[in-house]
Amino acid sequence: MGSTADHGAALRELLTDVHAVLLDFDGPVTDLFRDQSTAPVAHEIKMAVRAVWGFVDPEVDACDDSHGILRLLREMYDRPTPEPLDPRGLLAAEEIVTEYEYEAVKTAVPAPHLIRLVDVLFKHGPPLVIVSNNSDGPIWEFFKGQRVQRQEKVRAVVGRDPLLRHMKPHPGSVNRALEHLGLPPESALLIGDQLTDLSAAQQAGTPFLGYTQSRERAARMLDLGAKYVVPSHEPLIEAVESVSSLN
Repeated sequence: MGSTADHGAALRELLTDVHAVLLDFDGPVTDLFRDQSTAPVAHEIKMAVRAVWGFVDPEVDACDDSHGILRLLREMYDRPTPEPLDPRGLLAAEEIVTEYEYEAVKTAVPAPHLIRLVDVLFKHGPPLVIVSNNSDGPIWEFFKGQRVQRQEKVRAVVGRDPLLRHMKPHPGSVNRALEHLGLPPESALLIGDQLTDLSAAQQAGTPFLGYTQSRERAARMLDLGAKYVVPSHEPLIEAVESVSSLN
C-alpha cells in the first residue's frame, strides 16, 4: 500500500511475522529538542574538536546539526592521513552531545500515544527495543521519568557508540539490536521518522514503518521504498491489539 491512510489491514499483515519492534528515539518516542536549533551544540563541538585536532574539515565547519556533525567527524577520523587523528576528538564531541541530551530529557514529553504503544506491546508483544543515534544513558533516563520499567517494557536500548561508529543510516545499530534479540532481520520491524532510519532498515534487511506528520517526508519515504508511513502511533496500536485478539 502506497498511501499514509487506511493501513489497518496492511499493518496487521505486517505484524503477523514480526517478533520485535525496533523504535527510533528522537521523533517516535519524543521530540527531544522540540524543533529547536542544535547549532549551539554543533558550535561547541567544533571548538572542542579543534582544541584536540587543530582543525576541522570545511563540511564540519559548515554543519549546524548536532548529530550530522558527529557523522562528519567520524568520516574525518576514518580518512587515511599521515598522522592518525586523536580519538579524544571524537570522545569530546560525543560527550558534549550526551550532556545536552541529558538536559533535554528532563523536560521532554512523550510523543502522542507513545505510552499506550509501550503498554500494548508489553501486554501483547512483540518486545520493544530502542535503536537510536542518541546516547543510551539519556534514553533510559527519559523512560525512567515516564515510569517505564527498564528491561521489562523496554527490552533494550541500542544507542550511540562513544566513538561514533556506525550511526544511522549505517545499519550497525539495527544489526546490534537483532543480535541482542537473536532474530533474523526479517523478523523485526523498525519504526523511524527519518530517511536515515529507512536506509538503515533497508541495508539491514528489516521491514520498515515510517512515522512522520510531514507529508513531504512521508512522500519521500514512499518514493525511496517504504511500503507504509503513518502520522501517528494509533494505527500500529490498533493493529497490535487486533492481531493479538486473533491469536
